[in-house]
Amino acid sequence: MIEAVAKRILVVEDNDLNRKLFCDVLRASGFEVEPVADGELVLDAARSFAPDLVLMDIQLPNVSGVDLITALKGEHTLAQVPVLAVTAYAGKGDEDRIRAAGAADYLAKPVSIGPFMAAVRRLVPAQGQPA
Repeated sequence: MIEAVAKRILVVEDNDLNRKLFCDVLRASGFEVEPVADGELVLDAARSFAPDLVLMDIQLPNVSGVDLITALKGEHTLAQVPVLAVTAYAGKGDEDRIRAAGAADYLAKPVSIGPFMAAVRRLVPAQGQPA
């Protein structure tokens, strides 16, 4: 019997409290999590971690989450990895711009745990969890 391997989620969030909350909730749901606080480290982290999902904050210091989504989608080994964009900045046209960059789904902050986990499970069903 093959043992199930935990699905891997790269959590890109510069806010310490949000990053810890996302990571704690995801770990409690059986995911393996790699937190990244600095947007400039995202591509290297994604290459080495090989995530099944990237949770992407859009407002990051030094680099835009939209630009990072575009960069991830431009990488041969990462292009198929779904991106769940999470942002407090939800102005008119932002969701379209974020989705156009390649995000599979979009959540506006503040994020409630129920809708957050529902979005994660839509994109990456955990082992033992119904899709």
